[in-house]
Amino acid sequence: MKKIISYILLNFCFINSAFAQEIEMANIMRSSGKIYVVVAVLAVIYIGLMIYLYQIDQRVRKLEK
Repeated sequence: MKKIISYILLNFCFINSAFAQEIEMANIMRSSGKIYVVVAVLAVIYIGLMIYLYQIDQRVRKLEK
């Protein structure tokens, strides 16, 4: 469980550094309001993947026992 939390925190550090850059396309999408839809979809996909990987990890642990 500690590994999963550390991986998630590490991913947030990389995501934070990616947002520090100025990108013209992001500015255009932000001005039209579409950037929030993109961020929401990416967040849902990311959270879904994390939940899926956690469930697989639990199943593997159960099979190992």
